[in-house]
Amino acid sequence: MRAEQLRRLPDETFKDFQAAGLFRCIQPKRYEGFELDPGTFYRAVMEVAAVCGSSGWVLAVLGVHNWHLALFPPQAQEDVWGEDTSIQVSTGLSPTGIVERADGGFRVRGRWSFSSGCDYCHWAVIAGVVPPSHASDPPDVRTFLIPRRDYRIEDNWHVMGLCGTGSKDLVVAEAFVPEYRTHAYLDAFLLKNPGAAVNDGPLYRLPFGLVFANALTASAVGVALGALATFREQSSTRVNVRDNTRVAEDPFIHLRLADSAAEVDAARDRILSNFAEMMRLVSAGNEIPLTQRARYRWDAAKAVDWSMRSVDRLFEASGGRGVFLDNPIQRAWRDVHAMRAHVANNPEKIASVFGRSEFGLPPVDIRF
Repeated sequence: MRAEQLRRLPDETFKDFQAAGLFRCIQPKRYEGFELDPGTFYRAVMEVAAVCGSSGWVLAVLGVHNWHLALFPPQAQEDVWGEDTSIQVSTGLSPTGIVERADGGFRVRGRWSFSSGCDYCHWAVIAGVVPPSHASDPPDVRTFLIPRRDYRIEDNWHVMGLCGTGSKDLVVAEAFVPEYRTHAYLDAFLLKNPGAAVNDGPLYRLPFGLVFANALTASAVGVALGALATFREQSSTRVNVRDNTRVAEDPFIHLRLADSAAEVDAARDRILSNFAEMMRLVSAGNEIPLTQRARYRWDAAKAVDWSMRSVDRLFEASGGRGVFLDNPIQRAWRDVHAMRAHVANNPEKIASVFGRSEFGLPPVDIRF
């Protein structure tokens, strides 16, 4: 497909997303967004990812960045959207760069990888650890909003899965970032986001870690739903070359289809029901208890795992034709494994968030 050949989204696909308003789903109304329920946005991501995993992934991450920007101080939002509300932001959220304190803000430099959709973005949000003012201070992990002039894109996206996402490296020689263009992870965890001064709707009272992670989860679920539809369609006409029997009458194929359908449907229903419950709580003015937040974060990671396993099962049952590059089933297999490789989708790591919560232990990871 063309996105894989380009190693980024085709221009017309990006323009179609913009024209349809898909990136605006959870963008603030004050900047011409729709402020929809996250579940509506995730459904859109699933629909797109079912056809093209790379397109669904870029829609998910750029769309959720418009929600993330709404948590920043108001002036930072105005810097980006003040003249053009269609401006998009990419990210590099692993704190791999170097941060130094400076008068009125910070100086940053370094390299940030996996900035999906960066070719179409005029700004980037990168993460870093601020040096403590005192030795006893806890780590201050922040995100820093920088304009396109402050970084260059290094085209190193040569990969086996999610090939069309253009998730290239961002390189910053040195940039000054004013204080107001930063956002602390601790503020996000404590729901003390400075953007609440202007964006005070229920949508912006949801935890950052859950909204972001579930956008990635929705992409994986969408890929699995697409693989399920492809497998069903292909198997209905396949004939076993060994004995000339119809594959659709094979009870072992029935079992694989049934198991995969159960897993992917459970994954989809779990994340949508979780967000429906979260929206009910915040709309009523209630906080989401940390124990529930930990469970929701675990559900998001596990849903990716279920999605990957369902695609694995279908790919294995697709026979020799499944490995041909013109068969969507192999692309789904590659894409969902690339999604699972994302650090936010690691169920072993996230299990600790849930497990510590269940045993009444204090959290050591605040990204939920």
